[in-house]
Amino acid sequence: MTTLPRIRLALLLAALCAAPAAVLAQAMGGGASSPNATLTTIDPVPPERGWQGLANLLESVKPGVDTRLKPAPSQYTDRIEALLNEGDNSAALALVEQRLAERQGERGTDVQLEFQHARALAALGRTQEAIDIYAAMTKQFPELPEPWNNLAALYAEGGDLDLAHDALTMALRADPDYAAAQANLGELQLLMALRTYRQAESRGTPGAETKVRELENLLKEKQSQ
Repeated sequence: MTTLPRIRLALLLAALCAAPAAVLAQAMGGGASSPNATLTTIDPVPPERGWQGLANLLESVKPGVDTRLKPAPSQYTDRIEALLNEGDNSAALALVEQRLAERQGERGTDVQLEFQHARALAALGRTQEAIDIYAAMTKQFPELPEPWNNLAALYAEGGDLDLAHDALTMALRADPDYAAAQANLGELQLLMALRTYRQAESRGTPGAETKVRELENLLKEKQSQ
Protein backbone atom coordinates (compact mmCIF):
# COMPACT_ATOMS: atom_id res chain seq x y z
CA MET A 1 0.00 0.00 0.00
CA THR A 2 1.56 3.27 -1.17
CA THR A 3 0.79 7.00 -1.01
CA LEU A 4 -1.01 8.25 2.07
CA PRO A 5 -3.82 10.75 1.38
CA ARG A 6 -5.15 13.70 3.32
CA ILE A 7 -8.67 15.03 3.66
CA ARG A 8 -9.58 17.80 1.23
CA LEU A 9 -11.35 20.63 2.99
CA ALA A 10 -12.57 23.06 0.34
CA LEU A 11 -15.85 21.36 -0.53
CA LEU A 12 -17.27 21.75 2.97
CA LEU A 13 -16.22 25.26 3.89
CA ALA A 14 -19.03 27.02 2.05
CA ALA A 15 -21.98 24.86 3.11
CA LEU A 16 -20.97 21.84 5.12
CA CYS A 17 -24.46 20.60 5.88
CA ALA A 18 -25.42 20.50 2.22
CA ALA A 19 -22.09 19.80 0.54
CA PRO A 20 -20.16 16.50 0.82
CA ALA A 21 -16.85 16.21 2.58
CA ALA A 22 -14.00 15.07 0.38
CA VAL A 23 -11.40 12.62 1.58
CA LEU A 24 -8.49 11.63 -0.54
CA ALA A 25 -8.19 7.93 -1.16
CA GLN A 26 -4.91 6.16 -1.34
CA ALA A 27 -3.08 3.42 -3.13
CA MET A 28 -2.44 0.04 -1.66
CA GLY A 29 1.14 -1.03 -1.04
CA GLY A 30 3.03 -3.25 -3.39
CA GLY A 31 1.96 -1.36 -6.47
CA ALA A 32 5.27 0.35 -7.17
CA SER A 33 6.51 -0.55 -10.64
CA SER A 34 9.70 -2.53 -10.84
CA PRO A 35 11.95 -2.58 -13.92
CA ASN A 36 11.42 -5.65 -16.09
CA ALA A 37 13.43 -6.37 -19.16
CA THR A 38 10.97 -8.93 -20.55
CA LEU A 39 8.20 -7.50 -22.70
CA THR A 40 4.75 -8.89 -21.95
CA THR A 41 1.41 -8.59 -23.70
CA ILE A 42 0.32 -5.74 -21.42
CA ASP A 43 3.46 -3.64 -21.95
CA PRO A 44 3.37 -0.80 -24.48
CA VAL A 45 5.23 -1.75 -27.63
CA PRO A 46 8.42 0.36 -27.78
CA PRO A 47 8.95 2.57 -30.85
CA GLU A 48 11.32 1.44 -33.57
CA ARG A 49 14.83 2.77 -33.27
CA GLY A 50 17.97 2.75 -35.35
CA TRP A 51 18.62 2.51 -39.07
CA GLN A 52 15.38 2.29 -41.09
CA GLY A 53 16.86 -0.33 -43.45
CA LEU A 54 17.53 -2.63 -40.52
CA ALA A 55 14.06 -1.93 -39.13
CA ASN A 56 12.54 -2.91 -42.47
CA LEU A 57 14.60 -6.08 -42.59
CA LEU A 58 13.51 -7.06 -39.10
CA GLU A 59 9.91 -6.37 -40.08
CA SER A 60 10.19 -8.73 -43.04
CA VAL A 61 11.38 -11.65 -40.89
CA LYS A 62 9.12 -10.98 -37.90
CA PRO A 63 7.15 -14.07 -36.87
CA GLY A 64 3.45 -14.05 -37.60
CA VAL A 65 2.46 -14.70 -33.97
CA ASP A 66 2.80 -12.56 -30.86
CA THR A 67 5.93 -13.85 -29.12
CA ARG A 68 5.53 -11.66 -26.05
CA LEU A 69 5.19 -13.47 -22.73
CA LYS A 70 2.04 -13.78 -20.65
CA PRO A 71 2.48 -11.35 -17.74
CA ALA A 72 2.77 -12.54 -14.16
CA PRO A 73 0.11 -11.39 -11.64
CA SER A 74 2.54 -8.86 -10.17
CA GLN A 75 3.16 -7.40 -13.62
CA TYR A 76 -0.58 -6.87 -14.05
CA THR A 77 -0.84 -4.99 -10.76
CA ASP A 78 2.29 -2.97 -11.51
CA ARG A 79 0.89 -1.93 -14.88
CA ILE A 80 -2.54 -1.11 -13.42
CA GLU A 81 -0.90 0.94 -10.65
CA ALA A 82 1.07 2.90 -13.23
CA LEU A 83 -2.09 3.64 -15.23
CA LEU A 84 -3.93 4.78 -12.09
CA ASN A 85 -1.05 7.03 -11.09
CA GLU A 86 -1.01 8.52 -14.60
CA GLY A 87 -4.75 9.21 -14.38
CA ASP A 88 -5.56 6.78 -17.21
CA ASN A 89 -8.41 5.30 -15.19
CA SER A 90 -10.37 3.86 -18.10
CA ALA A 91 -7.35 1.88 -19.30
CA ALA A 92 -6.68 0.76 -15.73
CA LEU A 93 -10.25 -0.47 -15.33
CA ALA A 94 -10.11 -2.30 -18.65
CA LEU A 95 -6.94 -4.10 -17.58
CA VAL A 96 -8.45 -4.93 -14.18
CA GLU A 97 -11.50 -6.43 -15.85
CA GLN A 98 -9.30 -8.38 -18.25
CA ARG A 99 -7.34 -9.83 -15.36
CA LEU A 100 -10.50 -10.61 -13.38
CA ALA A 101 -11.87 -12.51 -16.38
CA GLU A 102 -8.64 -14.49 -16.64
CA ARG A 103 -8.85 -15.38 -12.95
CA GLN A 104 -12.26 -17.01 -13.28
CA GLY A 105 -12.00 -20.38 -11.62
CA GLU A 106 -8.77 -19.58 -9.79
CA ARG A 107 -8.67 -20.08 -6.05
CA GLY A 108 -8.19 -17.28 -3.58
CA THR A 109 -8.58 -13.51 -3.85
CA ASP A 110 -6.09 -11.14 -5.44
CA VAL A 111 -6.34 -8.43 -2.79
CA GLN A 112 -4.28 -5.89 -4.71
CA LEU A 113 -6.36 -6.39 -7.84
CA GLU A 114 -9.63 -5.97 -5.93
CA PHE A 115 -8.31 -2.79 -4.34
CA GLN A 116 -7.24 -1.40 -7.70
CA HIS A 117 -10.63 -2.32 -9.13
CA ALA A 118 -12.33 -0.14 -6.50
CA ARG A 119 -9.86 2.70 -7.04
CA ALA A 120 -10.46 2.72 -10.79
CA LEU A 121 -14.25 2.66 -10.34
CA ALA A 122 -14.11 5.50 -7.82
CA ALA A 123 -11.89 7.58 -10.09
CA LEU A 124 -14.43 7.13 -12.90
CA GLY A 125 -17.31 8.27 -10.71
CA ARG A 126 -18.80 4.81 -10.23
CA THR A 127 -18.93 5.44 -6.51
CA GLN A 128 -21.45 2.85 -5.33
CA GLU A 129 -19.63 0.05 -7.14
CA ALA A 130 -16.38 1.13 -5.50
CA ILE A 131 -18.07 1.30 -2.09
CA ASP A 132 -19.40 -2.22 -2.57
CA ILE A 133 -15.91 -3.58 -3.30
CA TYR A 134 -14.26 -1.73 -0.41
CA ALA A 135 -17.03 -2.84 1.97
CA ALA A 136 -16.59 -6.46 0.87
CA MET A 137 -12.84 -6.14 1.42
CA THR A 138 -13.33 -4.79 4.95
CA LYS A 139 -15.40 -7.87 5.76
CA GLN A 140 -12.99 -10.34 4.23
CA PHE A 141 -9.79 -8.56 5.28
CA PRO A 142 -10.65 -6.38 8.30
CA GLU A 143 -6.98 -6.26 9.26
CA LEU A 144 -6.11 -4.11 6.22
CA PRO A 145 -6.41 -0.37 6.98
CA GLU A 146 -6.35 0.87 3.36
CA PRO A 147 -9.82 -0.35 2.32
CA TRP A 148 -11.27 1.22 5.49
CA ASN A 149 -9.55 4.53 4.68
CA ASN A 150 -10.72 4.59 1.08
CA LEU A 151 -14.22 3.59 2.12
CA ALA A 152 -14.17 6.57 4.49
CA ALA A 153 -13.13 8.77 1.56
CA LEU A 154 -16.17 7.78 -0.47
CA TYR A 155 -18.52 8.11 2.48
CA ALA A 156 -17.20 11.60 3.19
CA GLU A 157 -17.52 12.64 -0.44
CA GLY A 158 -21.17 11.61 -0.22
CA GLY A 159 -21.65 13.72 2.90
CA ASP A 160 -21.83 10.76 5.30
CA LEU A 161 -19.39 12.12 7.88
CA ASP A 162 -20.50 9.71 10.59
CA LEU A 163 -19.94 6.64 8.40
CA ALA A 164 -16.60 8.11 7.34
CA HIS A 165 -15.67 8.54 11.01
CA ASP A 166 -16.57 4.92 11.76
CA ALA A 167 -14.51 3.65 8.83
CA LEU A 168 -11.46 5.69 9.86
CA THR A 169 -11.81 4.40 13.40
CA MET A 170 -11.69 0.86 12.02
CA ALA A 171 -8.64 1.72 9.92
CA LEU A 172 -6.84 2.83 13.07
CA ARG A 173 -8.01 -0.23 14.95
CA ALA A 174 -6.38 -2.30 12.21
CA ASP A 175 -3.20 -0.21 12.37
CA PRO A 176 -2.93 2.39 15.16
CA ASP A 177 0.16 3.89 13.52
CA TYR A 178 -1.49 4.38 10.13
CA ALA A 179 -0.55 7.99 9.41
CA ALA A 180 -3.09 8.59 6.62
CA ALA A 181 -6.03 7.55 8.76
CA GLN A 182 -4.72 9.57 11.74
CA ALA A 183 -4.53 12.73 9.63
CA ASN A 184 -7.87 12.09 7.96
CA LEU A 185 -9.60 11.40 11.26
CA GLY A 186 -8.26 14.62 12.80
CA GLU A 187 -9.49 16.75 9.93
CA LEU A 188 -12.78 14.88 9.72
CA GLN A 189 -13.38 15.67 13.39
CA LEU A 190 -12.90 19.36 12.63
CA LEU A 191 -15.43 19.09 9.81
CA MET A 192 -17.88 17.34 12.12
CA ALA A 193 -17.40 20.08 14.72
CA LEU A 194 -18.07 22.71 12.05
CA ARG A 195 -21.23 20.88 11.06
CA THR A 196 -22.40 20.85 14.69
CA TYR A 197 -21.70 24.55 15.25
CA ARG A 198 -23.45 25.47 12.00
CA GLN A 199 -26.50 23.58 13.18
CA ALA A 200 -26.30 25.45 16.49
CA GLU A 201 -25.90 28.74 14.63
CA SER A 202 -29.05 28.02 12.62
CA ARG A 203 -30.93 27.62 15.93
CA GLY A 204 -29.59 30.93 17.23
CA THR A 205 -27.34 29.42 19.91
CA PRO A 206 -25.22 32.19 21.49
CA GLY A 207 -21.54 31.99 20.55
CA ALA A 208 -22.10 29.44 17.78
CA GLU A 209 -21.46 31.97 15.01
CA THR A 210 -18.06 32.82 16.49
CA LYS A 211 -17.12 29.14 16.66
CA VAL A 212 -18.19 28.65 13.05
CA ARG A 213 -15.95 31.50 11.88
CA GLU A 214 -13.02 30.18 13.94
CA LEU A 215 -13.34 26.67 12.54
CA GLU A 216 -13.77 27.93 8.99
CA ASN A 217 -10.58 30.01 9.32
CA LEU A 218 -8.70 27.06 10.81
CA LEU A 219 -9.79 24.76 8.00
CA LYS A 220 -8.83 27.34 5.38
CA GLU A 221 -5.39 27.63 6.95
CA LYS A 222 -4.97 23.86 6.90
CA GLN A 223 -6.11 23.74 3.29
CA SER A 224 -3.43 26.24 2.28
CA GLN A 225 -0.66 24.28 3.97
